Amino acid sequence: MTGGPGGDAIGDIPFLIGSGVNRNRNLIVMAQRGTLHAQPNLACPEIDRFYADAVGLRYDAPSTGRLLVRATKECRHRLTRVTARGVELSAYNTTENAADFADLRRALRIDRWNVYGYSYGTDLALTYLRRHPQGVRSVAIDSVVPPQIVSLPWTWDSASEGINTIFAACAAQPRCKNRYPNLRRVLTQQVRRLEARPLRLMAQPPAGGPSVTVVLDGGALVNLLVGNAVPAVDVPAALDELAHGNPTRFARARAAGATPVIGEFAHGLTQSVACSEWVPGYSRADLLRAGRRAFPGWPDSVLAQAPQLPFEYDVCRAWSVPDRTALQRVTTTSAVPSLVLSGTFDAKTGARWGAYAARTLTRSTTVRIPGIGHWVVPQSPCAQQVLASFLVRPLAPDTRCVAGLAPKPFTITPTPETA
Repeated sequence: MTGGPGGDAIGDIPFLIGSGVNRNRNLIVMAQRGTLHAQPNLACPEIDRFYADAVGLRYDAPSTGRLLVRATKECRHRLTRVTARGVELSAYNTTENAADFADLRRALRIDRWNVYGYSYGTDLALTYLRRHPQGVRSVAIDSVVPPQIVSLPWTWDSASEGINTIFAACAAQPRCKNRYPNLRRVLTQQVRRLEARPLRLMAQPPAGGPSVTVVLDGGALVNLLVGNAVPAVDVPAALDELAHGNPTRFARARAAGATPVIGEFAHGLTQSVACSEWVPGYSRADLLRAGRRAFPGWPDSVLAQAPQLPFEYDVCRAWSVPDRTALQRVTTTSAVPSLVLSGTFDAKTGARWGAYAARTLTRSTTVRIPGIGHWVVPQSPCAQQVLASFLVRPLAPDTRCVAGLAPKPFTITPTPETA
């Protein structure tokens, strides 16, 4: 069960094979309803083009939000009028998504199978386990989004945990601590500085091609960190360089957004799930308070936008799907053997939420992989070993490799005086 919501599950196959998931068993991958290989496909080229242009705009400016809402309205108008009846956007939700997987198992005449999901796929997997426990031998969830807790304010908690864990890991390495002291203070200073005086510059996307105009403001900086656009091992160096007038690492990471694959990501599924299941029940003031708790002293203009989900209240007003939180914001309690994997550097789905979800999974094993960000298994050979052993022995996976793990050494650059 892939992430997003809206990601292309078929595109994940190389990562799954590379992780050895199919080494000793069959691997079944299904595109979720509304995604790239489904009919209808809820892709929104209008939103893709907005994001391509947005690298040259202030991340959290009201004018940027108006452009996103306009693109959202254009996509909704097209999708709901694609046939005589149009697409029923309210049918694209986690409950129906889970039912599709239950139908698939029956259609394939499989008595029992193992379920693996990451990111939004953990929200989906936990919903599936709650509503369709029949035939589930085991469940592995990676980078956990607990359905009972996910919301816009929740994103600030995860951002704070992931970013501050990176800073703590740097402080635990003497060379990093000596070279980059007070990283939290440096980040606050840079967020405030860029929000007051954004940088506008040319940068080449990491994949190559012509340079593009990018704008770095406080909101853009934060979202690059949350999205792991700069590798965690380079974050202290990148922040230090930025503080000394060299924004290259962050500018190039921002430029990467200028070349999306148009029509690949199903933004329509994203919004149908987020606007019905994650956004309702919490106000803009709740979101702002959560941001202030997570990052005291940051500008309100930054904290008013949920990481990775900017202007979502306005977008959801345009998307207009019913509130489903009463059905979906529910805790999963189960005795099915479960493996809960989290990366300590994950700023999208903080590692503590894996343990939180595991509290009601009575036969669960919780594993935290140090120094890894979002979507643990493809990045960690140890996590791959743990998952393989869990699939063989769901009640007694071999987790011994975790004890010897530590974050990789951080990138150390010369001081400006000696460079």
